[in-house]
Amino acid sequence: MKDLQKKIELARKTVMQSDAILITAGAGMGVDSGLPDFRGNDGFWREYPPIKKLGLSFSQMANPTWFEIDPNLAWAFYGHRLNLYRNTTPNNGFYHIINYIKKTKKESFVFTSNVDGQFQKSGFLENRIIECHGSIHYFQCSKCCSGEIWSAKNIKIDIDKENFKVKGEMPFCNRCGLVARPNILMFSDVEFIPTKVDEQYERFEKWLTKTKLENKKLVIIEIGAGEAVPTVRNLSESIALNRYNTTLIRINPRDFEIPDGHISLPLGGLEAISKIFKSL
Repeated sequence: MKDLQKKIELARKTVMQSDAILITAGAGMGVDSGLPDFRGNDGFWREYPPIKKLGLSFSQMANPTWFEIDPNLAWAFYGHRLNLYRNTTPNNGFYHIINYIKKTKKESFVFTSNVDGQFQKSGFLENRIIECHGSIHYFQCSKCCSGEIWSAKNIKIDIDKENFKVKGEMPFCNRCGLVARPNILMFSDVEFIPTKVDEQYERFEKWLTKTKLENKKLVIIEIGAGEAVPTVRNLSESIALNRYNTTLIRINPRDFEIPDGHISLPLGGLEAISKIFKSL
């Protein structure tokens, strides 16, 4: 316990001494907001009993082929998730971080594998966020008839939860009339349109280069990024160890192993963020 408290104090000191903050976040960032954790089939099936009856895992369900073979099932799944994310209030961890950034006027960027839009919802700047797997709040044609991506802001999808069906119309492509899909990178996905994500990466690279050229002291705070899909962890470590030679603070109650010389906090996201930021 004393060792953990020392690590929290070291993390707080590291954040205070920084000039710029890179937040890298996985699914664990949203768990404290009440969002489901799809780690393992049990958690996934608990949220979607009808899919359990079909015997489909998350990776099998999160596959673009469903928009062709059973688009109603595909949109029952993604429409439910879209409504869930729209109705979810970000947990206080988001606000502890953004309030500190606004107060100190420190440079910041967010890299997240989450598609839920919770960072934007809590006040983080749209042009300082990378959603590496896309966003459920944007749609595209399921057959990629063009490179067009459009906002889902004014599109409502009603779900019959008992029968797990879409009530009314599903979203369709404005150009070709085929069923639309979220602009999310799914499993075995060759139709994903990366334009929006590519633009985010370009802004991120410019920010990171500028931050380094100006000799700003960077700290990386990684929250709830597991080993199952290590995209976020790999980026955090690559920047901390190879590109920037800076401190990585890893917050994860399960996958908390970290390279020597960096800070590991084996806590949930909200708890750790509260302990670091609340008194700053």
